Amino acid sequence: MDLGPHASFIWSAYAIVVLVIGALIAWLVVDGREQERRLVDLAARGVKRRSAPRS
Repeated sequence: MDLGPHASFIWSAYAIVVLVIGALIAWLVVDGREQERRLVDLAARGVKRRSAPRS
């Protein structure tokens, strides 16, 4: 693949995009686990969702 004189710029741009997307995915995974931990903690304390049916 011949990218011409701008090959280093193009490959750097691709690398930056891959790093940013990887960081966003990692952040979503970590944040999802944190939110799940908080929900489990709230459930253990007896806090329920407002939309849950009342019994």
